Amino acid sequence: MKGTYTSLNNLRRQVFEEVARLAYEQAPYEAFNDVPYHIISGEYGTYRDSVFLERAVVRQRIRLAVGLSPHRANENQPVSKGVEAADRPECYYEPPLINVIKFACNACPDNVIHVTDVCQGCLGHPCQEVCPKGAIRVYDHKSHIDQSLCIKCGRCIRECPYGAIIRQERPCRKACGVDAIRSDEHGLADIDYDKCVSCGMCLVNCPFGAIADKSQIYQCIQAIHSEEPVYAIVAPAIAGQFGPKCTPDKLRPLFRALGFNGVWQVSAGADICTLQEAEEFLKLVPEKQPFMGTSCCPAWSAMAKKLVPEHPEMISMALTPMVFTGRMVKHKFGKDCKVCFVGPCAAKKLEAQRKTIRSDVDFVLTFEELAGMIAAKGIEFDQLKSEPWDSIASGDGEGFAQSGGVAQAVVNRARELEPDKDVKTMAAEGLENCKKMVMMAKTGKLNGYLLEGMACPGGCIAGAGTIQPVAKSKASLAKAVKEAPFARCSETSLKEAGKAAALDN
Repeated sequence: MKGTYTSLNNLRRQVFEEVARLAYEQAPYEAFNDVPYHIISGEYGTYRDSVFLERAVVRQRIRLAVGLSPHRANENQPVSKGVEAADRPECYYEPPLINVIKFACNACPDNVIHVTDVCQGCLGHPCQEVCPKGAIRVYDHKSHIDQSLCIKCGRCIRECPYGAIIRQERPCRKACGVDAIRSDEHGLADIDYDKCVSCGMCLVNCPFGAIADKSQIYQCIQAIHSEEPVYAIVAPAIAGQFGPKCTPDKLRPLFRALGFNGVWQVSAGADICTLQEAEEFLKLVPEKQPFMGTSCCPAWSAMAKKLVPEHPEMISMALTPMVFTGRMVKHKFGKDCKVCFVGPCAAKKLEAQRKTIRSDVDFVLTFEELAGMIAAKGIEFDQLKSEPWDSIASGDGEGFAQSGGVAQAVVNRARELEPDKDVKTMAAEGLENCKKMVMMAKTGKLNGYLLEGMACPGGCIAGAGTIQPVAKSKASLAKAVKEAPFARCSETSLKEAGKAAALDN
């Protein structure tokens, strides 16, 4: 589903828009109770059989968008109950970040081998012949599977000449690379938070919109209303996210129109991250440790540390580009200013909640959530006056947004420092592939390697909070990399600023 605009995308963005609108208007709490009726109007359901169920789901999504936990299924409470707890700029959402709206879940079949109507009832019935448990019988000229005997081995799927046998999997579980999705006693989706790394792939792949993450739209806009300045820092994956009319020269006026005091590039922080990771790799690998993983993707690093808890140092100690950039902004404008990271990633919300990082980054919004703010303000890109973007980051830093980009940037810098050293790399995208890479490294097969992990297939440009299809984003990012004023991170003037920012905490 990722990359295909559906009615669920529309529903999510309507919720973000309404929450942003009420926050900008500083509307009373009770105004939230009317939002389900604005989004789901009339007497009949638009997406589901019951208009009441639709509105109930919207109520829960509104609460999540405000940063609150959903009501329990047996509670018939107004949306506004408890909103005052979130009505503070310094409010952090309570865990968990990713939530299942139980009554929206379809209880999809999970790992079931199923014979479809395509079955021709062929005379050979190879599916029956290869089944090791005798679970397949042919009657009424069709194959049938006894689920009580089936061991899900898949041999029948491979043998069917018509492709008539399929394995049905719950979409959210299939998208989860860390096997964190399970079924509760009612067959509904449930999340094992001991395994979950908040990548958000489950929420964008659930076709029923039953999974959603919490947002800080409300808190960010409350901070904008305050006397303290609020600065946005934007991830390099922003390239092309808001369509062809949102060119780089529109970014400064855009964020100013949203109420921010300024906007900085996170690709500048990526340049600093590259400088540190290259030096760290050359110093440590393989003399002091066998391999090193990149640090920029919080979902990947969290998963790797869970898989190899005995060696947490195997993930680079370099701060992420988000944190580096946040520190630069607070170093320049003072610790009392607020910093909002705008990017493609749900896991960055979890990263920003760490006690060691809360003083560097105050809010995290996805591009999709920012689109809700843009819609709430009624901003039209072609009506914004152009201003020079004056990029200070390199193509290396911009390239962090796609799979392989981080490793390539580190290699480029390492070759400048030690031209004769051969830096071997491996890049994996998607947590399932990242897991395989970690297991290879754990067994000693990747000694001497730099490992780049990206939780989302395609990299940050395919994050849970992105708007555009991956192919379009990849093309837009390639253009941004090409047009960067510097090719390499070492050509920028950020090194000293990075050292100062790293110490300023």
